Amino acid sequence: MHADILGERARLSPERTALLYVPSQHRFTYSELNARASRCASLWFDRCGLRKGDRVGIFAKNRVEFLDAFFAAGKSGIILVPLNTRLTPAEISAILKDAGIRALLYDGELSDKIKELKPLCQLEYWIALDEPVDRTDLGYQDVIADRPSDHEFEKCNAEDIYCLLYTSGTTGQPKGVMIPHRMVAWNGYNTAMCWQLREDDISPVFTPLYHAGGLAAFLVPIFAAGGTIVLHRDFDVQEVLATIQKEKCTVALGVPTIWKMILEAPEFDKTDFSHVRWLISGGAPLPVELVEAYHERGLILKQGYGLTEVGVNCFSMTAEEAIRKKGSIGKPMMFTEAWLHGEGQSGQGELCFRGPHVCGGYWNNPKATAAAIDADGWFHTGDVARRDEEGFFYIVGRSKDMFISGGVNVYPAEVEVELLKHPSVSDAAVIGVPHPTWGEVGVAFVVAASSNRPSAEGLTDFLAKKLARYKIPRNFIFVESLPRTAYGKVVKGELRQTFKRLAKEVNVPRAHGQRPR
Repeated sequence: MHADILGERARLSPERTALLYVPSQHRFTYSELNARASRCASLWFDRCGLRKGDRVGIFAKNRVEFLDAFFAAGKSGIILVPLNTRLTPAEISAILKDAGIRALLYDGELSDKIKELKPLCQLEYWIALDEPVDRTDLGYQDVIADRPSDHEFEKCNAEDIYCLLYTSGTTGQPKGVMIPHRMVAWNGYNTAMCWQLREDDISPVFTPLYHAGGLAAFLVPIFAAGGTIVLHRDFDVQEVLATIQKEKCTVALGVPTIWKMILEAPEFDKTDFSHVRWLISGGAPLPVELVEAYHERGLILKQGYGLTEVGVNCFSMTAEEAIRKKGSIGKPMMFTEAWLHGEGQSGQGELCFRGPHVCGGYWNNPKATAAAIDADGWFHTGDVARRDEEGFFYIVGRSKDMFISGGVNVYPAEVEVELLKHPSVSDAAVIGVPHPTWGEVGVAFVVAASSNRPSAEGLTDFLAKKLARYKIPRNFIFVESLPRTAYGKVVKGELRQTFKRLAKEVNVPRAHGQRPR
């Protein structure tokens, strides 16, 4: 099973509109987009001398050339390595060396980082998507023009690697997740089927394409169904709302912070959403309050779930279920085996997956692969979940985030959900820190919703009505914002470092009203 999904769709629906690129307002048919991807693959083969299994990096924001490169990988067997544009040159260099990248396509807007990167690593080819940093670099637009669009490539096998997606590294060194062709194809087909995507669906993509969510959550499934992608350079709330209305978008993916920004935008109430079938959120836990707020506006906001390692789309639910089962991630998609490892009387366990949507492990890291994928093929996610009597799953928290206070497990996600219900709390994250008596206790980082900042005492009293005493944070630290990845995950490692620094500088006071147990 190869994953030339664009080529197959171009064969079936050559004249249908595949893409609208928002900055230029240029529209591409499937045939035109497929020809571009073929020329890109030909460039790698004929001009750069690369072959199946070689690695090519791309360091760029969202743009049409990103799609050229991604679908060229599906045709040629050359492995694409998308790079996070937020990383420093030193971090990028480490990934380039780990992946053994021979050529790098780069965005002109990121040329300052490229200038710093060049002395750190030696590559055979630097390919500029805009103006080259220096004269030795290839200019993509120049060299692509005379490439053939009918190059014949060796068919890829199901287990051949399509791309390496490096994890964000929020808990350590980034690891390259090996995404085989089988996984890309299965995610596309299964999502299109289980989410009931259609050829008349139009979906805006404003999340970064270097992330699994940007590539796999809607781009590949929409193309599998024969629909249209509206590609934004990056996220701008006014532009996105205008696009949803103008292009009559039908389905859209975002992260909770984005959906919150859209909800709070002045243009939200003026936007025509009558053509929207549903919206979906991923990347981080979705507050139930957001689901309810969108429902009041007549919109369905679903909660999705996935990981880079198991495919970003693993569960499905109907529009009715999204309201009836608020807080749930749904039921596993077809042929997706889900298992709660260690499930006991508590009804909770570590969420594990097995099936054709699971990755091939980590690049050059057999130890990490063995730790994540057991002998029976189950991928252990590290997320703790429960399942109700109807088969709907709910995420309880991260096992790595869990801390033990007085011998009892505490899941920060449970505390964070309750904190976010406070009217004066805009954002919140909880971590466990060492304590001489209880082993560990919770510390909450809180972003106030307005200038009327809640007090630590008020938050303690608020939580005391909802949570057992041992779950309530001992300290509340008020901050302007929380550090998050591009896909909305809180970088808790940074919060732990912040707490350590504060603990050294001052004696962080215990929240009033919190008594030893």
